[in-house]
Amino acid sequence: PEECAVFHCRGCWTVLGDSLQLCGQEPPGLSALICFKVTSDVTWEDSLLVGLEGALLGCAYYLLFCRSCGLAVGFILYSSGSELAHLRDLFCFFKDSIMCYFLKNQMIIEASKVNFPAVTLKK
Repeated sequence: PEECAVFHCRGCWTVLGDSLQLCGQEPPGLSALICFKVTSDVTWEDSLLVGLEGALLGCAYYLLFCRSCGLAVGFILYSSGSELAHLRDLFCFFKDSIMCYFLKNQMIIEASKVNFPAVTLKK
């Protein structure tokens, strides 16, 4: 409760999710918030993309968009190597595309400047 935040689209401030849905650690090389639920204002296309460089090299994923302004806000990993397998079918927000509104102190901070407490996936 101390760190409760609402995630907003950087482009238009639409609410996309919140910190209560965080369910995993930020993977090395990926600046992302990992969530198991998002709002209905997050959409994705049916076509898969394949990562050609960086941490998503060789991974197949769906790109997530803000329904209101169309900004690419993250991805859903469809297939990957074993190092990212735990992220498959989860919602991964790009930190650079998200703003965080913290409820307790009513502050707005760029997600790329926030480190949320450790959360681990439970089986």
